[in-house]
Amino acid sequence: MIRARYLLAATVTGASLIGVSVIAQTAPPMTSVLAGKKFTPPAQGPVEVDFTQPKTARVKDMVVTRVVVKNTMTKPIARLTIDETWYDEKGATVTGSKGAVNGLLQPGEIQTIVIETPFNPKMKANNYNFTHANGTVKPHKVTKIDGPADAAPAAKTKTAAKKK
Repeated sequence: MIRARYLLAATVTGASLIGVSVIAQTAPPMTSVLAGKKFTPPAQGPVEVDFTQPKTARVKDMVVTRVVVKNTMTKPIARLTIDETWYDEKGATVTGSKGAVNGLLQPGEIQTIVIETPFNPKMKANNYNFTHANGTVKPHKVTKIDGPADAAPAAKTKTAAKKK
């Protein structure tokens, strides 16, 4: 009886060692996903961008603002965002919304950020706040951005309207 137990234990141990060596021989070699590709991590902290005068127009029940931006940094900018806040004639906040570049804005790349805000008849003045996923943005207003005439619009985001 004891011999049978030892024989069973030896058989199980031997089979498991053979199984491990078979699995180790058939596994493909591990390679990096980024092997052979150049990857520049996004900028951290303050960044600088150029932008042109925003163009605002009313389209049905929405106020659509388009801002052309250009990355002037040597590193990509992650999720460049523009928050637009609207005020009434007394300076009280009426509503606001935001638009963003989904993903990375590469060095020298030009994008159009579209901001859609629900129309409110009290809207008189607005303000813009630039940010990105890893810090603050120092925007530089320029009269013209050299590059493709019709930069692809960045993805639209849902509006965050404050109704009173």
